[in-house]
Amino acid sequence: MSKIFTNINPVTNLYKEMSMKSEVVTQMIYGDSFAISKKTKKWLKIKILDDGYKGYIQNKNLNQFIKPTHKVHILKSNIYKLPNKKNKINKLTFGSKIKAEDKKFKFVKFKKGWIEKKDLKSIYYKEKNIFNKINLFKNIKYKWGGKSFKGIDCSALVQVCINFNNKYFPRDAKDQIKYLKKNIKLKNVKKNDIIYWKGHVAVILSKNKLIHAYGPMKKTLIMGINQTIKKIKQTANLKVIGIKRL
Repeated sequence: MSKIFTNINPVTNLYKEMSMKSEVVTQMIYGDSFAISKKTKKWLKIKILDDGYKGYIQNKNLNQFIKPTHKVHILKSNIYKLPNKKNKINKLTFGSKIKAEDKKFKFVKFKKGWIEKKDLKSIYYKEKNIFNKINLFKNIKYKWGGKSFKGIDCSALVQVCINFNNKYFPRDAKDQIKYLKKNIKLKNVKKNDIIYWKGHVAVILSKNKLIHAYGPMKKTLIMGINQTIKKIKQTANLKVIGIKRL
């Protein structure tokens, strides 16, 4: 069996080819685990264990598998050098997974520093509403391949919420629509249904509203369902190809 490693950078780009000029196909956030299938001096070909996604990362700062105990449940959480708010050194994004090593005052220590206890939930925590946290990403910049508060794409927006609830879900819209079996008609949509176009996906918030990371508008937006369907048809000549229920 291949050795398992844990990503200990706040965000790590996964490239399509062995070049930083290559397309970023996805990202790993802190605590994501991966296996290595090919190694060169500068690059590693890896598979992310959570979703099976493959690509290349730079060959540096490898860390053996760390079993997480907690996860970040807010959009972004500050990392501090000491258990106080004076020495901020970085941030972790929503869904990042850490292993608690110590606790002091209202802070939790992990490999990279200290994080406020209130920003964390147990690794086993699940929301009753699987998309309860999706509005955290409202107005966050659209970024192809992105999975963090610095930028996110449409399929990652869906995936990070489902993954936060300890459930497997594919990375790309084309795989998500195949994975979900329950088909819904537009007139019967309800909260948390997922609507797909070729290469695009949105989450239904109510009978009339949806949320999506929308490339043409360069951010994550709440829009009307009918407005979105009409706009995508007019601008990209794409029709809805499926509405699914978890």
